[in-house]
Amino acid sequence: MSSKPIRIALAGIGKIARDQHIPSIAVSDRFELVAAVTGHAPPEGVPGFATVDAMMQAVPDVQALSICTPPRGRTALMADGFRHGLDLMIEKPPAATVSEADGFAAMARAADRILYATWHSREAAGVAPARDWLKGCEIRRVACNWKEDVRVWHPGQEWIWEPGIGVFDPGINALSVLTAILPMPLVLEQAKLRFPENKAAPIAADLDYSHGDAPVRVEFDFDQRGPQTWDIDVETDNGTLNLSKGASQLAIDGQPVDVGDETEYARLYRRFAELVDARQCDVDLAPFHHVADAFFMGERTTIHAFDEQPDR
Repeated sequence: MSSKPIRIALAGIGKIARDQHIPSIAVSDRFELVAAVTGHAPPEGVPGFATVDAMMQAVPDVQALSICTPPRGRTALMADGFRHGLDLMIEKPPAATVSEADGFAAMARAADRILYATWHSREAAGVAPARDWLKGCEIRRVACNWKEDVRVWHPGQEWIWEPGIGVFDPGINALSVLTAILPMPLVLEQAKLRFPENKAAPIAADLDYSHGDAPVRVEFDFDQRGPQTWDIDVETDNGTLNLSKGASQLAIDGQPVDVGDETEYARLYRRFAELVDARQCDVDLAPFHHVADAFFMGERTTIHAFDEQPDR
């Protein structure tokens, strides 16, 4: 491991970059933010550029690029980064289509660079302890409720309603946790998707999976008012496991388990540094494939129009 921080740039300076990536890099002893690729204002004290090419011409010693742009058009940006010899970390969802994302690992291998396709909810503090506790347990039933208000988390962001996204932007977080903690693969049995009449993506989804002989019920809602809900309950022959608050809290049979309080994005950047040091990629697309399955099998229902300001 080098004693010098990895010189990293951010691509896409939107809400997630400002809320999570910039603060996490600022407190990391492994990274130094030195540039941004953005059409908006760059972070304070950091030069901004319209393209990766322009950035590398002006700041040639950038070593890594963290991509926080919406998924559409990301392949070209990644290709530019690899062409300049950068190691890459990408936000979820990894791409606009599964076929596109399926090619990312080969791109990294061809460039001999590191690629980390992140799932930030997998780095929530309760996930690894939950996975360890479930090893050897007989899974009897799983219930997942992942419900939040799009107006709070994506105010005025139209890209969230592009085909293939909608409620699956937060929903894929739940799928990333489920595929991390459960010992067997999930098999989708049926899916019901609810589309607002004025949007091209679903605002809610009910998914029924099987995990061996155990039923797995997953409910997503992007129109949850009041308290937000990010819960997973797993009934086993050894007791009931509960992950709450986006898998940051863990309880067994109602008793809290101390899992620490390191943030998801601090863990993401720590993991990225480990991958860079080891020269290893991490490109697990299982959650993305589950989203594609839901759209492929989903029974679609049209509901009332979505109102960005329902209480006006």
